[in-house]
Amino acid sequence: MSVIEAAAAITLLYWLFMLVQTVVGLKLLHPLPAAVAARGSAEKEKLPLVSVIIAAKEEESTIRETVQHLLLQDYPRFEIIAVNDRSQDATGRKLEELRRWSQGRPDGIPLTIIHITSLPDGWLGKNHALYQGYKQAKGQYLLFTDADVKFQPSTIRDAIQYAERQGADHVTMSPYMKSGSFWLRAFVHYFLFSLCLFIRPWRANLDHQHRHGMGIGAFNLIRRHAYEGIGTHQAFALRPDDDLILGSRVKRAMYKQRFVTGVRHLEVEWYPSLSSAVQGLEKNFFSGFRYRFSYALAAVVGQLLFFAFPFLAIWIVPGWPRLAYIGSAVIAIGLYLLTTRRLSGESGREAIAFPLAVCLLVYVLSRSVYLTLRRGGIYWRGTFYSLRELKRRRS
Repeated sequence: MSVIEAAAAITLLYWLFMLVQTVVGLKLLHPLPAAVAARGSAEKEKLPLVSVIIAAKEEESTIRETVQHLLLQDYPRFEIIAVNDRSQDATGRKLEELRRWSQGRPDGIPLTIIHITSLPDGWLGKNHALYQGYKQAKGQYLLFTDADVKFQPSTIRDAIQYAERQGADHVTMSPYMKSGSFWLRAFVHYFLFSLCLFIRPWRANLDHQHRHGMGIGAFNLIRRHAYEGIGTHQAFALRPDDDLILGSRVKRAMYKQRFVTGVRHLEVEWYPSLSSAVQGLEKNFFSGFRYRFSYALAAVVGQLLFFAFPFLAIWIVPGWPRLAYIGSAVIAIGLYLLTTRRLSGESGREAIAFPLAVCLLVYVLSRSVYLTLRRGGIYWRGTFYSLRELKRRRS
């Protein structure tokens, strides 16, 4: 058997394996169901208090809309704790304006503002901000979210009722990822598709396994005792992928976890443009490979051989290997469409740019590795974190 024949056979086997895994896995993944609103005052008093904790740094363009959407929630028992993390723009001023505005509202939703002016050693800014929010929280549930997320009015109510009905200690939810341009959507959808194949997030819903968990920064709802049981954000203070690590630690601590889709409940514009996505991922893409060059190199090679090359091979490879590569390409596109439609509710027509999206992802990962190694660390929100410290904290 020649090298190209062996490569074609291995590629087809890989995609057949992914086909089975993904089709079976997606059956475990469901949208967050709608709940029934509490009616009587006595029933409302029995509902658990939820503390919504937001970390905001240089978020003057989004923080007002995020908080106002939260204040429109139809869940009767929650508080909002917004943490201004050393912002140099108008974030702090807008939060104070929101606090004064909320005090005059008849529903009386408590809005607490925390202003952080310095960052202690050994902490990533966002993790420190969320931890400070937790220290002020009174709720039985903690909801960690981002400063650019739009909540539908029923989101918290639906999530709490779902968590109570499922007996879940942690519920995480994927939002609708708003993307303006065609190429940004192509990259975002492919990034999510590739991530799904890599981490298989639906495994969070398998109660018999405790190795693989899931967490999404836009929506991490966790019971207070579970959050404290995994060591709070102190346990992963210097992790850029704090949301994923929170979910992983929940599973490893044998708490019950649920991952649901929230296309009709949450909306977030992950990045406003393709160039900002490329720049934004430079800080944390490499961390997903434990800052190990060998792992990142294997990912690059795998992306090129299994995801990109089949689309080239169908034009240049003769004989039965060509048929194997055609089969691989068809399965890849089919799974892309299936996953994209399940997670985003969109058609996935950007699949026509699939090979180019693969190359773009490879470029972004390679750029993240190069910049991290060249700088000896990462810059995040104006603060530098050394690679030595990041690696030490991971271990």
